[in-house]
Amino acid sequence: MTSSVDGMVSGMQTTSMINQLMQVEAAPQTKLKTKVENAQTAVASYQTVNAKLKAVKTAAEGLARLDTWRSMKATSTSEAVTATASGGVAGMSGSLTFDVKAVARAQTSVLNVNTASEGFPSSFTIQSGSWSDPDNDSTTDNDVFTADGTAAKTINVGTPPTAEKVAAAVNSADVGIRAYVVKTGPNAGALQFTGSKTGAANGFDIQGLADQYNASATLQTTASRDAKLTVNPGTNTEYSVSSSTNTFTDVMPGVTLNASKVESGVTVTATNDVSAITAKIQAYVDAANDAFNEIKTQTAFDAETKKGSPLTGDFTVRQMNQTMLSMISGGLTYKKNTYDENGQVTSTADVAFGSLSQLGIELDRSGTLTFTASKFESEYAKDPSKIQGGAIGFANQVKELVTKQSNNVTDVITGRKNEIDSLNGQIDNWDTRLSARRQALQRQYAALETALGKMQNQSSWLSGQLAGL
Repeated sequence: MTSSVDGMVSGMQTTSMINQLMQVEAAPQTKLKTKVENAQTAVASYQTVNAKLKAVKTAAEGLARLDTWRSMKATSTSEAVTATASGGVAGMSGSLTFDVKAVARAQTSVLNVNTASEGFPSSFTIQSGSWSDPDNDSTTDNDVFTADGTAAKTINVGTPPTAEKVAAAVNSADVGIRAYVVKTGPNAGALQFTGSKTGAANGFDIQGLADQYNASATLQTTASRDAKLTVNPGTNTEYSVSSSTNTFTDVMPGVTLNASKVESGVTVTATNDVSAITAKIQAYVDAANDAFNEIKTQTAFDAETKKGSPLTGDFTVRQMNQTMLSMISGGLTYKKNTYDENGQVTSTADVAFGSLSQLGIELDRSGTLTFTASKFESEYAKDPSKIQGGAIGFANQVKELVTKQSNNVTDVITGRKNEIDSLNGQIDNWDTRLSARRQALQRQYAALETALGKMQNQSSWLSGQLAGL
């Protein structure tokens, strides 16, 4: 690169002159950079609008889902029975009365032992199986054990054969039983075996376990049992259901019951959770208003300052608000399909739902949506099927419209980004061109200074020669 010292011969500020000339040369590049900045600002504005549109779509999808309209809440008349509504497509409102006849429990077997004794056998067996209650009375303990047909598990105790060794051997055998020794006094205790799972099918029978120094002590067992409910007690529609745990999931569609103790006359009621539906409609209204406000902000023009916003001249974006508001203010007509037993559409009919005020949605003078939950709840109570169909039909139309709008904005963003890439490529080319031009100017002015220097030297020589004549 050529370098020089300003004005050594000519006295001119050549560096300053070159910089000024380069500003003129760089004017096209400066315009390109301004275009890039404007395009980047527009892209950011498009992305903000698109995010709001996608939020509207998400809210509409939530309103259109069937499980939104099957959302339920459940109540129980007993503190001993909790009812939790999971809702979903299979959920149904209604009530159920039942008696809790039994709660589930795991098997427990206890052998009183001398904790210092080493008279236990070197091995014994554990047979898995189930328990049955012949008198169907949970208050009695006359249950009968039945082996499940598998081979009994042999438990090797090891030495010395103490109660602690017995417990350790069972725990190591991994047979679904937890064993431990509880000390109740000096050299006295209880060797307890507890099943890891509740339910009548998770029983076991221990054979060959005794302390030879205390032969009178025998295993005492509390059988494992299922939880049991008697539904519609005392009526000709009475029936019983059981569960290996205290949880019942199939008694009421969409409701899970959990019983903690025996109790009679429990009533569980499941109703549609209207508050969950109103929350979905409110979410749509909020998202739509956010989108309206964002579009207004991004396309606004201040007449006083004569200053526009990043998307002021964008007709497509400005029309989005009008299109959505027209769909709301014009009333709702949607298509309803009829299906056969195979789920195939047999016919489609137009349903004239009418004003969206039936959903509690209204449009005020400022172009803002409002939602009145009480009005929606009132209309829904009158005709749930009509209101559900209208709301889902409207939500599906919103999804279709907003999806199209969002796709259009996405295409514009892609186009603008491609334009920015092209402009940046041109700017890079200008960097190379301007660098070469600066070097040429620097060489040109350096040559000028050199030429002037030579002429000055010649002038001085001639002056000296003339002075000597």
